[in-house]
Amino acid sequence: MLYIDPHIHMVSRTTDDYEALAASGVKAIIEPAFWQGQPRTQIGSYHDYFASLVGWERFRAAQFGIRHYCTMGLNSKEANNEALAEQVMDLLPLFLTKEGVVAVGEIGYDDQTPTEDKFFRAQLELAKEVDLPVLIHTPHRNKKQGTYRSMDVIEEHGIAPHMVVIDHNNEETYREVLDRVYWCAFTIYPGTKMGNERMVDILKVAGAERVIVDSSADWGKSDVLAVPKTAKLAAERGVPREQIELVCYRNALKAYSQSGQFTEADWLNPPPIDQRNLFEGNSVLRGGQPPRIDSANDANIIR
Repeated sequence: MLYIDPHIHMVSRTTDDYEALAASGVKAIIEPAFWQGQPRTQIGSYHDYFASLVGWERFRAAQFGIRHYCTMGLNSKEANNEALAEQVMDLLPLFLTKEGVVAVGEIGYDDQTPTEDKFFRAQLELAKEVDLPVLIHTPHRNKKQGTYRSMDVIEEHGIAPHMVVIDHNNEETYREVLDRVYWCAFTIYPGTKMGNERMVDILKVAGAERVIVDSSADWGKSDVLAVPKTAKLAAERGVPREQIELVCYRNALKAYSQSGQFTEADWLNPPPIDQRNLFEGNSVLRGGQPPRIDSANDANIIR
């Protein structure tokens, strides 16, 4: 079975993680712009970070057999620095039109402050202007209130639910998200968001329509293989293969293909890996490591 992880923060991960993803059958990933732990204090740090998502990280992933895409947005936590957030809003249009950008996100609420609301709404309008899907971060605190409020605001701005992925759902939010016909994503993140046993229980009740599974793996205690591990557990516990394929691959493909940038052929027919290639003069290799050089006949081999 093939997998997509449509929410993973690989800038925080090692090349070993890329190799593990490829070996597990993950073909494509989407990396949302997010808060990196250290608050940013100047616009140049945003510019360089956004540039890395459409540049070096896209290159690095390809060198290990993974097709990399991203979303661009001002995250809700850092939206509270209003003066800097205004500058980020001026910067976003430049990056939202770059190759491989499949949505505006992740955006939404953290503490549900008036400033967060201001920039959430501004980015919804920006998504309409550039005709991209939207990825919503639902808050860790007051999740139910924040999730419902996010959907209310989206509807005020006239964005159709099929263009929006509501992420980090749990047992208290998913029914309303599905009832309102949004894409309903679940993050398998140990100890905080959702475990994969709980995810399987939800699948047995809710089914697979418009449901998406992701890892949101980042610099915290997280698991880059959360998607394939959830798929395997679901199979062991009797979830039909067709449903597993929907939540771990096809639904993400359908949701983000609306961007015009997310195409299955990109990873089903990849160019051979050649680690002699450079990005702006830089290699993924260090210390005289021998490069991996595949031939066209090796494209389907998992090493």
